[in-house]
Amino acid sequence: MTSLLRHAERLQDEIVELRRDLHRHPELSFREVRTADAAAARVAALGYEVRRGVGITGVVAELKNGEGPVVALRADMDALPIQEANDVPYRSTVPGVMHACGHDAHVACLVGAARLLADARARGELPAGTVRLLFQPSEECSDEENKSGAARMIEDGAMDGVAAIFAMHVGAHLPPHKVYVSPGPLMAGSDTFRASIEGVSAHAGRPNEGIDAVVLAAHVILACQNAVARRISPLASGVLTIGRIEGGVAENVLAERVTLAGTVRYFDADVRETLHSELRRALHVAEALGGRSTLDLRPGYPPVVNDARMTELAAAAFADEFGAAAVADAEPMMGAEDFALFQREAPGCFFWLGAALEEPREHHRPNFDIEERALPRGAAALAACAIRALAEIGS
Repeated sequence: MTSLLRHAERLQDEIVELRRDLHRHPELSFREVRTADAAAARVAALGYEVRRGVGITGVVAELKNGEGPVVALRADMDALPIQEANDVPYRSTVPGVMHACGHDAHVACLVGAARLLADARARGELPAGTVRLLFQPSEECSDEENKSGAARMIEDGAMDGVAAIFAMHVGAHLPPHKVYVSPGPLMAGSDTFRASIEGVSAHAGRPNEGIDAVVLAAHVILACQNAVARRISPLASGVLTIGRIEGGVAENVLAERVTLAGTVRYFDADVRETLHSELRRALHVAEALGGRSTLDLRPGYPPVVNDARMTELAAAAFADEFGAAAVADAEPMMGAEDFALFQREAPGCFFWLGAALEEPREHHRPNFDIEERALPRGAAALAACAIRALAEIGS
């Protein structure tokens, strides 16, 4: 069988060119019209049957090769509301928006994988079945109904009949020339909250006449810290982070209202319930001190939990394609990913592609960037997963 990596390396210029084009023209969640058009046009030219507007701005493309299982490969498409700080020829041309998480690379790698799979079919080397590509909108956030791009695509039938699904994420913090994969919990579940703490406004020189919402909020914040430190086992993983505080109108006026916004991260359902309970308990501190509080707690993505069989299958495909030394264990992390929603529909595996520069850049930061020489390996890894899954599930 033709080496997928060698074939992908011959496509490096095309894959990098697409990544850079998408990087120059980033689009926010559920606005990925140009990105979707670029992906759809390229895979349609390879012979894929394409359906657009799936999950609002998503694309589903199928490569059929007779009777057999349906194996899905997914790439997310959206950018972030961050002003790019990099001075590179392919820097973002959209003020205040950039690909600061690598989704441009994900789309480019999936298009590259589409080429590898189409060529494999032409050579008679693609096992029977169907490869379904999912170019997904809005991984970074949810819409007004609290639904992300994965949820919207599932509603539109993107996962109907799928026997297995795989996805990749570039790791700007991980050494290049390796892929990282492990079974079980990999990415945390994530919920978001917004709390309002109300006191009584008064003149700053006569604080005894009011109830200071800033002081109430301080007590609530300190109580929240105990949720992880003292309410869950030291052997468990959990995070309760308050990322935004807003309140007050002037330096000489006691604040009447303070709002807190944050996130809860977890792997275990019991930890999630404990953190929710402790958040509510912390807000009761404000009420005990004479104030009032309200809480809007919104469920987010569940944890990404890699299926044991699909992970073993993927790891074996990577070892065959790249060599055993190029396959490393992925460490669980508290970041969240709506790929977990696809895993509720079919067994799946999420893996990392090492793509760190000599001086690694961090995700979701203005100077984020990756080692583009890793991209052909990403395309080959996705294609290898599809080929191995078609062969083993269909046998």
